[in-house]
Amino acid sequence: MTPAERRTAAAISAELARLVRYDDESIVHEAWIRQRYDGGFAASYAPARSAAVRTAWHEAGHAVAALAVGARFSSASIRAGQANSGRVHSIRGGGELAFVIDAAGQVAERLQSWTLPSEEELRAWLASWRGDGGDARRFRTGIRERFGGDEAAAWRYSVRLLTPLRPRIRDLARGMLVHPRHLPYAVAAAVAGFGAGDGRPTATGPPAGRGSRSRAATSRNMGA
Repeated sequence: MTPAERRTAAAISAELARLVRYDDESIVHEAWIRQRYDGGFAASYAPARSAAVRTAWHEAGHAVAALAVGARFSSASIRAGQANSGRVHSIRGGGELAFVIDAAGQVAERLQSWTLPSEEELRAWLASWRGDGGDARRFRTGIRERFGGDEAAAWRYSVRLLTPLRPRIRDLARGMLVHPRHLPYAVAAAVAGFGAGDGRPTATGPPAGRGSRSRAATSRNMGA
C-alpha cells in the first residue's frame, strides 16, 4: 500500500467511525447523489441515495468475494454510467471459485436486507437471470467444472461462502459510500478487513483459496 493509499484508508476508517450510528442512506456522499441526479440516472435525491446504496452493496460483494478467493482487481467504484451503476475493474484470478465473484453482487444485495430466496424462489430467479453486466453468463460458464449445470447448488455454495463475510461487505459498501472517488485495490482490501491487500483477513474469516488458473481481465458491472 502506498502512503497515499494508506492515508485514504485511514480517512475512510475515521469517517466510518464518526458515522457508525447512521444508516447507509444517511452517509452517502453528496458527490454520488449529485452524480446520479445531474446525470439523469435518478429523478430526485431520494432515489439517487437508494440507488447508490444498492450499487455499493452489489460492488462490495464482488470485491469481497474476489479478495476471499484470492483474485485481484484494480479498483472498485460506484460511479453511475450509461452501461452500469458501478464497477469492480479488471478482476483477475479466482480459479475454479471465480463463479462466486460473479454471483456475489446479487448475493450481497440480498444479504443487505437478509432477503435470501427460498429454494423455489431461487430456481425461478435463476431461470430469469440474464445480463447483469455479464455476471450471469460468467457464472454459468464458471460453475461447469465443479457443479455441471446445477446453478442452484452453485448459488447456495456462494451464499454459504459469502454470508460470514457480510460484515466485510457492509464495511466496504459504507466505505465506498462515504468516499467520493473510486477505491484502489489496496484501499478496498483494507476497508474490508483484508490485510494489506494480500487476500488475508485481518480477523476471523474463511481462508483465501488461491486459484491455479489465470482469469482474463474483466469487470463486474451492475446494470444501470
